[in-house]
Amino acid sequence: MSTKFSVHQSGGAPLKLWDSHAPFEAQAMQQLRNIASLPFIHSHVAGMPDVHLGRGATVGSVIATRKAIIPAAVGVDIGCGMSAVRTSLIASDLPDSLGAIRADIERAVPKGFETSQTANHAKGGWASTPNSIGRVWHDRFEDRWRRIKSKHPKVDGKTSDQLGSMGGGNHFIEICLDEEDRVWVMLHSGSRGTGNRIGTYFIDTAREAIAKERLDFHLADRDLAFLSEGTQLFDDYIEAMSFAQDYAMANREIMMGRVLDALRGHVPPFKTDKAAINCHHNYAVREHHFGEDVWVTRKGAVRAREGDLGIIPGSMGTGSFIIEGVGSADSFHSCSHGAGRVMSRTQAKKLISLEQHQAAVKGIECRTDAGVIDESPAAYKDIGAVMDAQTDLVRIKHRLRQIINIKG
Repeated sequence: MSTKFSVHQSGGAPLKLWDSHAPFEAQAMQQLRNIASLPFIHSHVAGMPDVHLGRGATVGSVIATRKAIIPAAVGVDIGCGMSAVRTSLIASDLPDSLGAIRADIERAVPKGFETSQTANHAKGGWASTPNSIGRVWHDRFEDRWRRIKSKHPKVDGKTSDQLGSMGGGNHFIEICLDEEDRVWVMLHSGSRGTGNRIGTYFIDTAREAIAKERLDFHLADRDLAFLSEGTQLFDDYIEAMSFAQDYAMANREIMMGRVLDALRGHVPPFKTDKAAINCHHNYAVREHHFGEDVWVTRKGAVRAREGDLGIIPGSMGTGSFIIEGVGSADSFHSCSHGAGRVMSRTQAKKLISLEQHQAAVKGIECRTDAGVIDESPAAYKDIGAVMDAQTDLVRIKHRLRQIINIKG
């Protein structure tokens, strides 16, 4: 299989970029060069075809580092990712009108900035999870959270408030159909406010630590402040980051259970595949690449080792892909995490009309008001082009088209 990446010399480590469908924007390229200039980069920096500007580190980048981690590269939505499960239902099992299903899912899973005082919304979805599984998760996370806060009191707040909730922005829940009209449930969420507090705190703490050190190189962007392995602060960040990643994974599991329960009230009895796909795309993990054990940070990228199953969504009007990794060494066994934005949220609100948005999502049971203009399909890259640019990274297993989309 031929490779699709191009190699760019940056003055630091090389860049290997899956940019065959279109050149990356200038600001994102500068961010990639800034990352590559760091002395602890291992081998090269990989840029996935959905690359776009991020905070400090580029969204859609894969960064392998020796004995250091950049908290801003992991980001503030630590463990954000996707989950999907295939059901035994087919399209004809669904009612003609999908509005009631959408409404019940929205009642079952808190979204956006909802502050309802019902038990389900006040404590996230865990409060009404069957068999007290949610309570076990809640108690386990609270114990770990207390240990983190005992060492870093400025990381404040409760974990339980948002466990089992979707959030806003680009987070979503969808009911989809595949090429055989099989019904899938898919969702996108992360570690919510808990991960945000951890990420924000350690980004600031890393900046403070770097300011006290005498470095023999120039840090191109203060958001690239890093933590060095072997320090207590590094160990504390790994503990907190791992906690947030586990929290995000459990958050999606609870949400999935709630969505399936809501769906059951409208369709014949059904089964699901034994294993759901549940994958992070904002996280760091220890892996072996090019002869060394290193830290791999995937900021808006999905692990795609040989046989790994993953999810690459497009937008709320263009469908998604279930993929299987091929294990590309040059991408550090990674692929894109979505289509990637071509407009900032501010630009989208200015440039996309309500009529254009409504036309783009015609036939999908979803929000068509001005509040989701920044998530309209035109704000994203062409998902078909993104997939064409990474045929050396993944194999497509299923293409899904959404029939219900729920955004915060």
